[in-house]
Amino acid sequence: MTQYRQIRFQPGRIARVVLNRPRYRNAQSRILLEELDDVFARCQADDEVRVIVLSGEGDHFSAGHDLGTPEEEADRAQRGFPSEGRGIYKRMRQIYMENTMRWRNIQKPTIAMVRGYCIFGGWMIASAMDIIFASENTLFLPSHFQYFCAPWDVGPRKAKELLFENRFITAREALFQHFINRIYPDDKLEAETLGYADRVAENDPFLVHSAKFSINHMMDAMGFTAELEAAFQTYFIKRYFE
Repeated sequence: MTQYRQIRFQPGRIARVVLNRPRYRNAQSRILLEELDDVFARCQADDEVRVIVLSGEGDHFSAGHDLGTPEEEADRAQRGFPSEGRGIYKRMRQIYMENTMRWRNIQKPTIAMVRGYCIFGGWMIASAMDIIFASENTLFLPSHFQYFCAPWDVGPRKAKELLFENRFITAREALFQHFINRIYPDDKLEAETLGYADRVAENDPFLVHSAKFSINHMMDAMGFTAELEAAFQTYFIKRYFE
């Protein structure tokens, strides 16, 4: 069995995937994102897995992209880090855009169990899950990041308001905007999330997968994937060439 360094994985009918860098509020290094991609592929291939629950170790779901922890810097020194436009584009697209889109489209139902900070990259991977349950203390912060889903998550006018002001929203506001599905007290979040996951796992996997495919396809027919592709190009050009 694969030994992960920055996530924990508990296989089973309800597979548990835990971002395991609490010292850094589960900042998303290249290693962590690669391990997430690997574990989602394993879950997809495992017929025993009915539901995937994604959470973060400690008090926070994820503080977003890793901007330079010692582990990230060591990984860059060992494996290299592109310094020119084409290389940066390829790396960024692979680990932020393509990975996240794969997780969004995995056939198994996915649930993000969120508490504490859910910032930038944290918003990205939570948004890629089918369902989001949050504790009352959760704070969300979107941005114009590589997987730019915010206008789909909260609507275009609200997305403009949030991004222009660059502010956190509470779990209550996120629920009101239909970004998250349910709020629970922190001490009940895990039990309630796993209870829901268990009820989903009781259903016919074919029917669940069909419903997910049809809903995602409806969003794609409305332009979801095409707009995310365009937004990624805009993000990259403005960040590196303006």
